[in-house]
Amino acid sequence: MTESARIPTARSTALSDPHLRNLDDVSTLELAQALAERLALNERDWHRLKSDRNVRAREQVAAALVFLLKGNPTESLPRLEQAVGWLNRSISAPPCPQHGKKRDRSIEPKS
Repeated sequence: MTESARIPTARSTALSDPHLRNLDDVSTLELAQALAERLALNERDWHRLKSDRNVRAREQVAAALVFLLKGNPTESLPRLEQAVGWLNRSISAPPCPQHGKKRDRSIEPKS
C-alpha cells in the first residue's frame, strides 16, 4: 500500500465524525469563515504568536478567502499581499502598543 493511500483525506476524516457528517450542508463561505475564526490570533495568544510568520500568513490567507468568496476581491488582495509579505520576510510584526511607551514624568500626579 502506498503512503498516500494510508493517509485519509480531510474530507473522509471529517465525514467520519458524526458531528461533522452534514458538512455538505455548510456553505463554502461558512467553512471559510469558520477557518478564518479558527486561524485568527486571539488577544491571549497575540504576544506569543505575533511574529510567527506561518501563523500570520495563514491568518491573512483565510481572511482573504472570506472576502473573495463574498465577491470582494478588492479587500482580498491586500490580505494576500500581506500573507506573501509574512512568508517572504518583507514585513514584521509591529511593536505592542502597550509596551515601549515611556511615562511622561514631566507631569506631576495630582494630589
